[in-house]
Amino acid sequence: MGVGVEWALHCCVALAWLEGDRPVSIGWLAGWFGVPQEYLKKRLQGLVRAGILESTAGVGGGFGLARAAERITVMDVVVAVEGGAEPFRCTEIRQQGVGGVGSVSKFTRPCGVAVAMRRAEMAWRRELAAQTIADLVRVAPAETAARARKHFAQNG
Repeated sequence: MGVGVEWALHCCVALAWLEGDRPVSIGWLAGWFGVPQEYLKKRLQGLVRAGILESTAGVGGGFGLARAAERITVMDVVVAVEGGAEPFRCTEIRQQGVGGVGSVSKFTRPCGVAVAMRRAEMAWRRELAAQTIADLVRVAPAETAARARKHFAQNG
């Protein structure tokens, strides 16, 4: 999983903290987290396409949450940034090479490795789908949220 997921999740939390009536600029978000603005912008545009964020163009434009933080799951953000592809793909190497020669008919059951990986992936997806941006806001230090709001009021 790429660093873009971490950045996108933190930006969603910051946008939830700010709860403002005005958009938060990409420059402010990039500066707050100390990350490259153009790379961050690409990640956030994926969230806009997924309906997680809304963006406003032009001077005074920026980003905001498109729906309540309680309605945005961590899995929503992961899929928006990384895509919905499965992290593990079984290519049935057990049926290839010297070990697979002449034994194709013996592989009547699903690959044990693939089954184990699918179970782990489903548990991972369920856990991420059960966590929302609002949950992440609740566990973040209150003083960090207050600092973000103060900094945004002065520099946003």
